[in-house]
Amino acid sequence: MDTKHRCGWCEGDPLYETYHDQEWGVPVYDDNKLFEFLILETFQAGLSWITVLRKRENFRKAFDHFDYKKIANYQQSKIDTLLQDTGIIRNKLKVNATITNAQAFIKIQQEFGTFSKYIWGFVNGKPIKNAYQALNDIPANTPLSDTISKDLKKRGFKFVGTTVVYAHMQATGMVNDHITSCFRYEEV
Repeated sequence: MDTKHRCGWCEGDPLYETYHDQEWGVPVYDDNKLFEFLILETFQAGLSWITVLRKRENFRKAFDHFDYKKIANYQQSKIDTLLQDTGIIRNKLKVNATITNAQAFIKIQQEFGTFSKYIWGFVNGKPIKNAYQALNDIPANTPLSDTISKDLKKRGFKFVGTTVVYAHMQATGMVNDHITSCFRYEEV
C-alpha cells in the first residue's frame, strides 16, 4: 500500500499520481518539453488537467511529438486531420492557437536564444519555492503570471491567460506549489 502523502488534487488516480510524483513541479529548462507543456496547458483551458493527461500520448502522436518547427508550418490539410482526430481535444480555436503559438515560440527563440531563457528570466532562472499548507491556499494566478501572460499575448500567443500561465509555471517547476506536507515538496 502506498503511504506517501501527496497534494490532494492527484490522489486516487494512478495516472495523476505518477504525473504528480515524477513531473509536476520539476524544473524544466528544455525548450521541447516547455513547448509540450505550453500546448497541453492551452488545451486544458476550461477543462480538467486529467482530461488532457489521459490524451497526452494521442496529442504527442497527432502533433508530431510537439515538434514546434513542424507545427509552425502546418497547412489546412493537417488542421482538418487534427479536427477529425477523436484522440485529442478537437477545438478549432485551440488547434489554430497551437500553430500560432509554435510560430511565436520560434520568434522568442530567435530573440532570446532559447524559450527557456525567456520564460525563466521572469524568475531569474530559479524556482520560486512557496510554502502552502493546504490546497485551497494555492492561487489560480499571481501578479507574476499576469505579467507573463500579458507579455506572451503581446508576442502573439493565444490561450495564455494568467491561469493557464500559472498552471504552466507550476507544471514546469518555475514555482514549487506542492503543499509543504507533500513528499515532493522538498524533493523538487
